[in-house]
Amino acid sequence: MTPRSRTNQLLYQAELLLAVPPGDDEHREARRMAGEEGALALLELALESLLREVSEHAALEGHDWRELLAPEGTPLAELERLRSLAARPESWLARLLGRLEALHSSEGVARRSSGAAQGLIAVGSAAALHEELADCLAEAKREIAALRETSEEW
Repeated sequence: MTPRSRTNQLLYQAELLLAVPPGDDEHREARRMAGEEGALALLELALESLLREVSEHAALEGHDWRELLAPEGTPLAELERLRSLAARPESWLARLLGRLEALHSSEGVARRSSGAAQGLIAVGSAAALHEELADCLAEAKREIAALRETSEEW
């Protein structure tokens, strides 16, 4: 499988996971949270696959997003474009990277809905993460098309 095919596959699988309804039984919250964190993990794999895809002409040793998107990373046009995007807090990439950091923390990123924890004040709705991931995914797909075009010129 080519890096491009793998990126597409992972993005599609993340979309599928986000589209799975949580159901209406006692496992609804856990299933929703698992779907969100699973989709986010697939998005992380897709990000690394994308980085491999757009930088394959540079024959880089590694493709870890933390290293390649770091300010001192390899000076490559496609990576510079992604770094500048990651530096803008409102961008899909900055939001995704923040969620990925939370995913790797001991707290995780998915939260129970306000109805599941009586007596707590909700900061956001349970659907907020699901919607944010879906938005990031849609915006990422648009950006990926432009990145691929630039990369193909090489």
